[in-house]
Amino acid sequence: MTFSTLLKKHNTILSECAVSERLRRLPDVELHPTLFNTPLIYNQNGRQRLEEIYLSYIEVARKGKFPLLLCAPTWRVDRVRIEEAGVPHSINHDAVEFMRGLRDRYSSAASPIIAGALLAPRNDCYSPEAALGREESAEVHGWQIDQLAATEAEVIIAQTMPAVSESLGMADRLGRTTKPYVISFVIDRTARVLDATPLAEAVDIIDQEAARPPAGYMANCVYPTFIRADQQPPTLFSRLIGIQANSSSKDHAQLDGAEALQQDPLSDWGREMLQLNKEYGVKILGGCCGTDHTYLRYLAESL
Repeated sequence: MTFSTLLKKHNTILSECAVSERLRRLPDVELHPTLFNTPLIYNQNGRQRLEEIYLSYIEVARKGKFPLLLCAPTWRVDRVRIEEAGVPHSINHDAVEFMRGLRDRYSSAASPIIAGALLAPRNDCYSPEAALGREESAEVHGWQIDQLAATEAEVIIAQTMPAVSESLGMADRLGRTTKPYVISFVIDRTARVLDATPLAEAVDIIDQEAARPPAGYMANCVYPTFIRADQQPPTLFSRLIGIQANSSSKDHAQLDGAEALQQDPLSDWGREMLQLNKEYGVKILGGCCGTDHTYLRYLAESL
């Protein structure tokens, strides 16, 4: 089943919750300083720990008979970081193959798995002033986009995007590929992308200017109320297809670098997520900072 077919056929699609954050808290795992969890695919213990986390999400989806979107750990695996880290240039391909292996083993007709891949902003995802301009973005991200386009990833998601300019450059390059792609913004509690562009306006800009617009848009690393769904134009929800939400309603500045897990009550998080799905048609539901499989299970059991 293709990503486009999945979107047309299903009203609810589960997605992964936190991965790197959960790994960071394990005593026998050390994340790479710039490539985070990706190099773990090359050692037995790291690969096992990655599989355990993804399997916790797969088990929830299989039990509830929901489709599941899982993304290969390719966030921030660009050419500059790869060369500085001295890891194989094939690491994007290898990470997608790792995820495809999980998909092939655990996907079923009742709970199909879509294996995607991730892109990230070049700089801090919470600092829109550090975002790349459109032309520079297309150039800087082009190498990794081409790498991922040559894999069997079924969708490419540009995640934690803090600015429209850098997102546009990525859309320019992603639009040249044959892959469906998604732009996922970080927004503040006033429903603005961190560069101060209202979310609905950001979607309109990219839809109008991209030669081949995204399959849809998402928000991630935000609390579900940040979308301010009741204040949005209804047209937004024909394009906003998903959210991967933080467990805490605190601002990004309060969460960034926090040592302890920051979590609002699970029932509050779940209620807001379910409302986005049932009342506004946001199809892809997953978690970000502070979440794990218990959050996904809450959604699956409530739907």
